[in-house]
Amino acid sequence: MFQDLGEILLLFLATLRSLPRAWRERRKVFEQLFEIGNASLLMACILSLFIGGVLSLQTGPVLVQRGLGSSLGGLVGLAVCKELAPVMMSILIAGRIGSAMAAELGSMKVYQEIDALHTMNINPVHYLVLPRVLAITLALPCLVIFSNLVGWFGGALVSAGNQEVGVSFSAFFGNLRDVVRPWDITHGLLKSVLFAVVTGVVACHQGLTTVGGPRGIGRSVTKAVVNSLVLILILDYIFTRLLLPFDR
Repeated sequence: MFQDLGEILLLFLATLRSLPRAWRERRKVFEQLFEIGNASLLMACILSLFIGGVLSLQTGPVLVQRGLGSSLGGLVGLAVCKELAPVMMSILIAGRIGSAMAAELGSMKVYQEIDALHTMNINPVHYLVLPRVLAITLALPCLVIFSNLVGWFGGALVSAGNQEVGVSFSAFFGNLRDVVRPWDITHGLLKSVLFAVVTGVVACHQGLTTVGGPRGIGRSVTKAVVNSLVLILILDYIFTRLLLPFDR
């Protein structure tokens, strides 16, 4: 575990050092961005819509019973933008995009394409890792903003359509506007940037360290997704705890 963490950290530092080459690799970055959006946007829409809906369905009747039904919009708004949207979109990206990155780089490693890059004096970090990490870092905050909007709409839809809740669209979004501050949205976006970097670097690291043929590729894909999810949840707590004084 400590060896993996050390190698991931070294790969992250190498990626940071290669940032000045980002403009040269812009075509690969845009290709990766298109692939990420094409693979994730529909799933992000469905997931966010039902997350907001379930949150209203679970908390709405309880708030109404206690005479706090008018606070439902703020509760759903804060929960979605600060926690659920960044974490769930990160899990979605880790499962769909991180696994694909690990499989692609793992195949290149097993079939000696990485060695061919070294032979041609091409740095794999510049050519393969940097565009993928940059693309996922740019794409995830955009998905989180999209998830916020769809999740809020899903929560309002359920709150207005459920007889046990009965909070109208105008009351829901009025309370959401009063409670949710720009910093709360920024809080979730900062989390998403951190989670995106972790997911991209972990997936690329597992791909570049693949050994053992097709079975090794499968192990690398599984390990990339599991490690990403564990790190996302651990860093979610740490980051939330560090930002707690700014939320007050």
